[in-house]
Amino acid sequence: MREMKDSGIEWIGNVPSNWKLSKIKYMTTQRECVGKYTPEKDKFIGLENVIGFADRYIETSTEYETSIYDVCHKGDILFGRLRPYLAKILTVPFDGYCTGEFLVFDSFNGCKNYLKYVLLSKPFIDEVNLSTYGAKMPRANADFILNMYLPLPQIVEQEKIAGFLDSQCSEIDAISADIQKEIETLEQYKRSVITEAVTKGLNPDVEMKDSGIEWVGNVPDHWGVLANKYVMKKRKDICTKWNGENVLSLTMNGVIVRDLDNPVGKMPTTFDGYQFVYSGNLLMCLFDYDVTPRCVGIVKNAGVTSPAYSRFELKENATLEYFYYYYLMIDFTKELLHLAKNLRHSFTEEQLGALKVPLPPLDEQKNIATYLDSKCKEIESVIASKKQQLEVLDSYKKSLIYEYVTGKKEVPMYES
Repeated sequence: MREMKDSGIEWIGNVPSNWKLSKIKYMTTQRECVGKYTPEKDKFIGLENVIGFADRYIETSTEYETSIYDVCHKGDILFGRLRPYLAKILTVPFDGYCTGEFLVFDSFNGCKNYLKYVLLSKPFIDEVNLSTYGAKMPRANADFILNMYLPLPQIVEQEKIAGFLDSQCSEIDAISADIQKEIETLEQYKRSVITEAVTKGLNPDVEMKDSGIEWVGNVPDHWGVLANKYVMKKRKDICTKWNGENVLSLTMNGVIVRDLDNPVGKMPTTFDGYQFVYSGNLLMCLFDYDVTPRCVGIVKNAGVTSPAYSRFELKENATLEYFYYYYLMIDFTKELLHLAKNLRHSFTEEQLGALKVPLPPLDEQKNIATYLDSKCKEIESVIASKKQQLEVLDSYKKSLIYEYVTGKKEVPMYES
């Protein structure tokens, strides 16, 4: 084991005794020229084009208008200053332009690929995050970053470390990509299971008929088809004075109770004027339908929620769980988007009420819901396990980068 010394820099910790330390500003130069970006002929890099902690560029649908932007060249290293905890760091893959939210490093007095890995190390990112200013749009201070220290082995060792990390991180990324594909396949399978059950039932041998509903197709012959207003009723009771009731929100994870002691996201100054909701209600979001990731959920805890949501009670001929799964199926593909004609992509309760829906017999609705509860729980358990694998791989990759760029681990002799 090689001899180590205290670097005197908290985020770096101990380094090999023959390594040096230097401020970033003494080891790099920053490209500070601008030019006119023309979308018809130029390439552009925005923050959304960079995968965090991955040094990977992706295409997006975001369009930028002709304007003056920072110039970047192939091989430059970009460091995203806006929300630095996202670690938007990229080795530029082409000549083009980029948003001014990046620091553009065009040269490094050493192995530039090694510099990239130092910038990607989690403790470095955490340290940079301490310099941010602005509550809603936290940005890192450029001078703070440039005055941070780099651990510096000899250039030959920098190249060796960078090459080793390239190999190791590529393997980890490949495994992670395969797991992510498996998760996407499972998510799609879950959607198909829900769609099949709520539109075709559980008996594959039953006689079928045309439902007359475009996105449903054939349904069992003994099922009814009627307007949605005959299976659920809109309710709204306004809370004129909030008295500490649970505050609920509709999320991808269902209708959740907000943690008011540790709020995440936007929070109003008062909950007066919110609406009451009760366990057993169906909560729907009928606005911003195109961009809202989840537009339906079951209320399991009484409380208050935004009056912008629509609260429904199911009638005696309908079960809550079946119609939750039915509208979840519709939400997957945003089938109701054709109803949303205005700028907010919203539609009314009256439009929703006029929609035709399939209506299995009550007992069959309950059986379908019970089956889907069990099946979805089974699929979600496998998905959760695979997501945990991704977290372990991500943690391992971050640890690997940090340990090698600070010399706590040495590249094996057989690595070149």
